[in-house]
Amino acid sequence: MSLDSGLFSGTVMHQRLLPLRHRLRYRVFSLLVDLDDLPALPRRLRLLSVDRFNLFSLRQADHGDGSATPLKAQVEQRLRDNGLATGGAVRLLAMPRILGYAFNPLSVYFCHRPDGPLQAILYEVNNTFGQRHSYLIPVDEAQAREAAAGGVIAQRCDKQLYVSPFLGMDLHYRFRVHPPAERLALSVNVHRDDGTLVLAAQLDARRRPLTDGVLLGALATHPLLTLKVIAAIHWEALKLWLKGARLQPRPAPPAADLTVVPASLPAPLTKT
Repeated sequence: MSLDSGLFSGTVMHQRLLPLRHRLRYRVFSLLVDLDDLPALPRRLRLLSVDRFNLFSLRQADHGDGSATPLKAQVEQRLRDNGLATGGAVRLLAMPRILGYAFNPLSVYFCHRPDGPLQAILYEVNNTFGQRHSYLIPVDEAQAREAAAGGVIAQRCDKQLYVSPFLGMDLHYRFRVHPPAERLALSVNVHRDDGTLVLAAQLDARRRPLTDGVLLGALATHPLLTLKVIAAIHWEALKLWLKGARLQPRPAPPAADLTVVPASLPAPLTKT
């Protein structure tokens, strides 16, 4: 099993600032899996299966285009179509299915060059209406060097998929990523075009080895996590509605399921 594969346990924080304030914080865990490891995982872990039911499972059709095409091949096709190298490691950060169920609002693929350095990050967004859209953002050489030295990668893109029913579409995302090593940090801030911060989300987590014992421990400390995620999304939405938040019209999803963004510069100063 690749040394990069592991379980990341930590906390997620959401702070909504506009049109009203609302904050939540909860504990989560995700798996970081080198996609080349998928065939070997069931041979090394009794509690985790790939494309089969188990206490924990990873189902490739939960990601990408939802087809039977292996996920690594799908990601490499996206890289190839956009002039990026293939043959390097692709590591997926996502929650596994627990007792057959999972919902991942955001899954992240760390795409590396064949010689090792990070070359792109693919952000895969799911909404609760059964729609999915991905954002592919290259990582330039300077960012890759900084990340390898423990630094942070800053990226941005325009919002393309309707996600929260209380947020419109004239927004953009600003990502700050501390790529997974012993620690992982990922922030996603949602801004208006004038730079005003609307919502801030932050994941902070630490790595543990991916073993049956660690999986059982995660189940004990985060029971039925994936069911709690979807329940919490709807519960927090109800509380927002009761506070006075108003529903925004839901447009048709984008015609393409992928947005490709040039390598981003650090985001400008934020208005609050």
